[in-house]
Amino acid sequence: MKREDLDDLLKQLAATPSRIRQLIGTSSENLRYKPADGRFSILENVCHLRDIEIEGYSDRIKRILEEDSPELSDIDGGRLAMERDYNNQDLMPALDTFIEARSGNVARLRNIDPKELEKVGKLEGVGQVTLERLLEMMIEHDEGHLAELQILQRSLT
Repeated sequence: MKREDLDDLLKQLAATPSRIRQLIGTSSENLRYKPADGRFSILENVCHLRDIEIEGYSDRIKRILEEDSPELSDIDGGRLAMERDYNNQDLMPALDTFIEARSGNVARLRNIDPKELEKVGKLEGVGQVTLERLLEMMIEHDEGHLAELQILQRSLT
């Protein structure tokens, strides 16, 4: 992978926090509304992104870069949402913590050699993944939650 390709991945990852801010706006109305189909509320989406960034992606990135083919555990986001009672947390601290963690991950990744994207880990339930694939998975995960936030916002207006 070339430096430009890595920079493109990092640009996409770095853009997610501002895209979330745009989607949720400044209104605190309906942040806790849960659709009947069981999807997360706006607040639960933000708390989930925060925890997955810290306990999932930050740890996985660090371990892939520092260890030889580490075993990376899966995270049950639905279980965390229930155990940590996401819908009764405060939005702005959760969002700020997500933004801080994502910024830290992007900053760390800006300093790697693009060849390090070929390093691998074994992700539970997925199998062997390169660091590059992990970053792509992060972007896909972000896009899924951004789409869910858009749907929620449309249904609330």
